[in-house]
Amino acid sequence: MLHGKTLHIDTQAPSEMAVAVLKALASGPRWRILQYLASGGRSINEVADALELPPSTAAAHIKVLEEAGLIYSELQAATHGLQKICTRTYDNVSIQLPYAPPTSSNSVEVAMPIGAYAAFEARPTCGLASSTGLIGYLDDPLSFYEPERIHAGLLWFRSGFVEYVFPNRLPPSARLLSLQFSVEICSEAPLYNPQWPSDITVWINGCEIGTWTCPADFGGQRGALTPSWWDDKDTQYGLLKRWLVNLENTCIDGRPLSNVTIGELGIEQQRVITVRLGVKHDALHTGGINIFGQSFGNYPQDLLLRLEYLPGRRGET
Repeated sequence: MLHGKTLHIDTQAPSEMAVAVLKALASGPRWRILQYLASGGRSINEVADALELPPSTAAAHIKVLEEAGLIYSELQAATHGLQKICTRTYDNVSIQLPYAPPTSSNSVEVAMPIGAYAAFEARPTCGLASSTGLIGYLDDPLSFYEPERIHAGLLWFRSGFVEYVFPNRLPPSARLLSLQFSVEICSEAPLYNPQWPSDITVWINGCEIGTWTCPADFGGQRGALTPSWWDDKDTQYGLLKRWLVNLENTCIDGRPLSNVTIGELGIEQQRVITVRLGVKHDALHTGGINIFGQSFGNYPQDLLLRLEYLPGRRGET
């Protein structure tokens, strides 16, 4: 189980380092070298012997990994002179895949802590946790009223909802093209369960935009950001999901979800935008929900709302 440092790569605007890391990982032998070095530092000859590679080949692969920053090396005393000891720099690599860039449109984004909900209904199992410990008591819905909830990095419930109120930052003269909402989530099972479906629904301004069935409550490997005090046997991370409502329909991660369009949400007429996530009491799969903030899981973000628009008078076609 991995507990070390995490390297985060955003491929939307890749740096030279990001390109070098991705190239370094595009090799079976280099993957095997990184796996072998998980248990600690080794010499080039040890790497070559363990992986049955010629020393020159092992050295060439290690050089590529060094240049990408995935391995660091130092000289240590050996029986005859010095030897090069190679150590893995990171235990996790998190890659943010690119999304479609805007063309001639503009956009505004608003981030919201997961504990900053304006309304909720939570049925056990339920609870909240911060980077330092539990908030309130386990399976007590009253804990969702605790003032410390604003610092939550993880919250969960079996059924119910949490609702957030975002300020509407759409400029007065803008024509709204789309709304994107993203969050890291998964199902809520006792401890964790790789086969635990849950029907998770999202509403925008009271309009149900669609239901997505999460396949599991993920665990068995520590989340890249999950704090050390959190038990290994519990939920560790979720999936980063993106809902997009545009002029034609609603999609989740680029796949059609419903026929709801941006015009049906009434955003241009409202000063705020409400976003509700929940699991209906009568859902086919009432498998609960875990919502991850920037201090838990695999993605360093809270809730993110993005509006894309074109300059011009509202209502223009």
